[in-house]
Amino acid sequence: MTETPAGSVLAVCRVHELHPDEGTVGVTAIDKRPVDGPVHVRPLGLYGDLQADRKNHGGLDQAIYAYAQEDIDYWGAELGRDIPPGLFGENLRTRGIDASGAVIGQRWRIGDHVVLEVTSPRVPCATFARRMGEPRWVKRFTEAGRIGTYLRVLHKGKLAAGDPIEIEFTPDHGITVGKFFANPTVEDVRTLQGLHDAGELHVAESYQPYFERILARQQ
Repeated sequence: MTETPAGSVLAVCRVHELHPDEGTVGVTAIDKRPVDGPVHVRPLGLYGDLQADRKNHGGLDQAIYAYAQEDIDYWGAELGRDIPPGLFGENLRTRGIDASGAVIGQRWRIGDHVVLEVTSPRVPCATFARRMGEPRWVKRFTEAGRIGTYLRVLHKGKLAAGDPIEIEFTPDHGITVGKFFANPTVEDVRTLQGLHDAGELHVAESYQPYFERILARQQ
């Protein structure tokens, strides 16, 4: 049962073209731009979208990246520039839903059929910094904590700009992607791992290196 209406999709963005990049892959697919009309959503993300660095981006647990207009408004004021949909490499520009404050495992229903599940925060990288051309961008983006969220696809379908987003389910553990990104604790790790092991929560594979580092602090 739907828990509460939350927001809407302002724009659906997918790769416009690949660009040369100084990173190890040599190209980047961060240039996402809005598309008109409905777009098919499949397990690996939007139809027609792709990731150049598939070691660090994409996959089932990072199929779709969502970023909230409310956080964009903050950055627009902070940077004194326009930030059109897709500039941050996001697939979904949203309004009315706290992407950075979404609880890990929260499920979003978009339109009639698509259901997405919150998996992990976006970790800013050098490619993102080059894209923005702003001084100390990785540090600034990290410190602001407005990181958006990756989602996996639970139910395929089509989505489009203007579709409503409803929160279908929120786990009780209360650990958000923003909290885990900014201040993860040993207790957070134990909670998430325990729920995962019990089959009550899907924890993205990308969390495991972070889990190990956090647990090592206690040793």
